[in-house]
Amino acid sequence: MSTLAEKVQRELTLAIENDELILPTLPEVALRVREAAEDPDISIQALSKVLGNDAALTARIIKVVNSPLLRTNREITDLQMAISRLGINYTCNLATGLAMEQMFQATTDVVDRKMREVWTKSTEVAAISHVLCRHYTRLMPDQATLAGLVHQIGILPILTYAEEHGELMADSISLNHVIDKIHPLIGEKILRTWDFRDPIVAVAAHYTDFTRNSPAVDYVDIVQVATLQSHLGTNHPYTQLDWSQIPAFAKLGLDPSTLLHEDEDLSAAMDAAMTMLQ
Repeated sequence: MSTLAEKVQRELTLAIENDELILPTLPEVALRVREAAEDPDISIQALSKVLGNDAALTARIIKVVNSPLLRTNREITDLQMAISRLGINYTCNLATGLAMEQMFQATTDVVDRKMREVWTKSTEVAAISHVLCRHYTRLMPDQATLAGLVHQIGILPILTYAEEHGELMADSISLNHVIDKIHPLIGEKILRTWDFRDPIVAVAAHYTDFTRNSPAVDYVDIVQVATLQSHLGTNHPYTQLDWSQIPAFAKLGLDPSTLLHEDEDLSAAMDAAMTMLQ
């Protein structure tokens, strides 16, 4: 590890421990949606008012409800109908996750490009997580999707830091090293600060620990398998791991040597999920 990577890692870790790291704040619309979700008596109409102020988000929720994955027999064009079809919890999780995209933007081209790469990977992992969750577990697909969308949130403050420290920006090997090493720690901190539920916080904290073996299948397992699947066919270090030794596959009842995209139904479902989240 380069001395620059060590120095940055030390600085950022210290900033986290002393509560000095400036964490990103949830986008306004996501805050309002989370608030609405906490009200057990929230009506479809009231939630639709909260979301209706954000035209882009409204359009994306309508796009999701009309996705082949959710098989609606007729096209839904109106937000209230979309919410009643998806359900309040599902809509809130989805809206919160999709609103995150606003955060993956930067002022310099290099950092902006890197942030968009992270967001693209997050949506891909979220789409695969949605499909895995539906086909192989009894967990909630909307939670799995949210987990996929936020699992790399810890990279944001590191890129913001890099944007202010030119020497790190110029050394992509050191930057990637710092990201790999500490983004789970920062991700956990951010999601706790935002009051996300423990099962989702655990995903940001542990999804890179491929030896992890919890008693029952959970969202960490789903996001781990989705992450590995998303790197298939690349020369990413994850493809060099011995997948048969990774507990998450067994917990999902999946044979690591079966390629999901060779299964026509699953492949179509993953494509549909990917389109749905773009």
